[in-house]
Amino acid sequence: MTVVELFKQQPERKPAVWRRYGRRVGVVVTHERTRAAGRLAARHGMYAVGGTKVVARRAWDGRTAARYERFMRAAEAAGNMDLAKEWEERGRAFRAARHQRRMDLLTAPQRAAKGALVGAAAGTGGLVALGGVMAVHSGQLADVAVPLMTTVELIHWLVVIAGIVWGPAVALGPWLLLAAVWAVGRHQQTAPQWALPARERDHGGPIIPSVVVVALRDLGVATLKTAIKDMGEAAAQLLSPITLAGCGVEVDVTLPIGVSTFEVMSRRQKLAENLNRHEHEVYVSVAPAARTVRLWIADSGALDEPIGPSPLVLDETLTADYKNGRAPWGVDLRGDAALISLYQKHVLVTGLSNQGKTASLRALALWLALDAAVEFRLADLKGVGDWAMWDGLATVLIQGPTDEHVVAATEMVEGVFEEMQRRLQSPGSSFPPLVCIVDEAQVAYGCGAKGDDGRPYGGAKATSRYFRAVKGIHDQGRAVNVTIWEGTQDPTNENLPKRSREGNHIRAALALGTEAQAKMALGEAPVEAGAAPHKLRQGVDKGQLVVAGEGLKMAAGQVSVNVRTHFIDDDQAQAIAERAKALRSGVATVSRLEVAAPVDALDDIAAVLGNSPRLRTQEVLQRLAERNPDEYREWTFPDLKGVLEAVGAAPYKSDGVMVVSRERVLEAIAERDDEEREAVGR
Repeated sequence: MTVVELFKQQPERKPAVWRRYGRRVGVVVTHERTRAAGRLAARHGMYAVGGTKVVARRAWDGRTAARYERFMRAAEAAGNMDLAKEWEERGRAFRAARHQRRMDLLTAPQRAAKGALVGAAAGTGGLVALGGVMAVHSGQLADVAVPLMTTVELIHWLVVIAGIVWGPAVALGPWLLLAAVWAVGRHQQTAPQWALPARERDHGGPIIPSVVVVALRDLGVATLKTAIKDMGEAAAQLLSPITLAGCGVEVDVTLPIGVSTFEVMSRRQKLAENLNRHEHEVYVSVAPAARTVRLWIADSGALDEPIGPSPLVLDETLTADYKNGRAPWGVDLRGDAALISLYQKHVLVTGLSNQGKTASLRALALWLALDAAVEFRLADLKGVGDWAMWDGLATVLIQGPTDEHVVAATEMVEGVFEEMQRRLQSPGSSFPPLVCIVDEAQVAYGCGAKGDDGRPYGGAKATSRYFRAVKGIHDQGRAVNVTIWEGTQDPTNENLPKRSREGNHIRAALALGTEAQAKMALGEAPVEAGAAPHKLRQGVDKGQLVVAGEGLKMAAGQVSVNVRTHFIDDDQAQAIAERAKALRSGVATVSRLEVAAPVDALDDIAAVLGNSPRLRTQEVLQRLAERNPDEYREWTFPDLKGVLEAVGAAPYKSDGVMVVSRERVLEAIAERDDEEREAVGR
């Protein structure tokens, strides 16, 4: 082999020895048998350590007044001062008895010595007497000492036996003590969950007081942990009785002094994990009592089970009553039916995309449609057919996402606003319910289209035609049975203005992304009290709503309810809509895409006045009816008076008859035009 070949032939590099051994050690350490052995050692070690703590605690409690102190503090924390005084009295009695026992110990040696001396003398005398009896019987004087010698021999053998047993007893004693504390620890389950065999671990087991107390103790709140440790077993007094509540349990926790409800509510995830539950299976809210939180804890996996079908589907004879009835929306977490009143209620439903917003809103509308007195005007700004069954049921139905559809929807809402104003001109009258529904309302708020006058249709500013109409309905609509429902997604200040969202009586939110969005949807107070739509699982908790406001029955102090809504698919919705149509004599649905130019009553009045300085009101009404029969044929004097009074051009008497002044009408038109120009300029 040449020198060149020698250099070309490189020796094979073997892995470093430490790497080979490292890999082997890693395999051994991560092997399931090694992990099982580690869990076994940790489990039994913690049984012994925990058992020692339990025994030491019991011994300490038996020798001191610590037990009475814990119960007294627990009673004080729970606000039960009478019980606290009772435990204080018991503790005082215990200390007095203990003091007396210690005083008795001072004279115990003297009494023991006297007792031993008397006992020895009596025993010796008894044995001698027994020996005398034996000697008399046998005639042998030596028998007098037999009982004494027998006793001495017995003592000798006892000493011999003790000497034999002492060594093994000393050797076995610690092991027997260890076995005893191990048994106590095993009975008390002092080992951590991860160290237990898989079959013995608590995979969402039943909720009992000790489980709740331990979960609160390990929550990470120092003051709470210290208080519970000091209370010991008495910490269970912080809990109300655990009651069944639907697919879970409910318990109120009175927090010790120094612990705020916020500290517990802000640690919902950790609390759920301490209870061996997922975060969505534990709900924390403020209870009516002061310094108290209410926990609702679901059975493990129960919230992932579907709820039953809607009563609207099951009962084909079901009808609705707008004023006195309640819509079957779903079930709450307790499993009770969530029945909601829609009478004179503005509604807002919001959430992230594809979480069941339209289905939830449509379920309410389907129930209300079974009241034949209710009129619907509806705009679906998604336009994929979710509301197609309203054709022939709603007087106005708009379907589509374009600017033209937004323009039509805006004009529809403005028409509802004008109807509201017309009704307000006749105070004390009763009117049939009119419900305006806008689904995907964020499309309307985000539209940039402008009208011929320069005013935008969409947007969140005061010049927005859609926003102004919605706000106007929010302000006064309910008084005359005019309400508006909006469904919107992914709320922001731009696509859901503050003044608009706060005008709703019922505010419901599906899964949301952030706490800030939750506060936009429901308001700050419900979220601070525990409402948490941002904690719902996107894509999993579809159709689950957090509802705040009016409509649902709530317990005292409760500000929100979690509702799992019934899902009604398109075919079922179509069938329910057909039943609603059968209750009506026939509704001609109008698409407002090809809407006529809006009617301006003030301009029409000016037109019919012509060049006359003033005109009798009856003649004005007649000319208006001739000009636009569809709009003005049903007008009466109160209608005409209401329009003119609103702009400062009210009819007045002249020569004993009511007349309308042309000059006043023209001044009102000029003033209105100036205001609109100023609004556009801003």
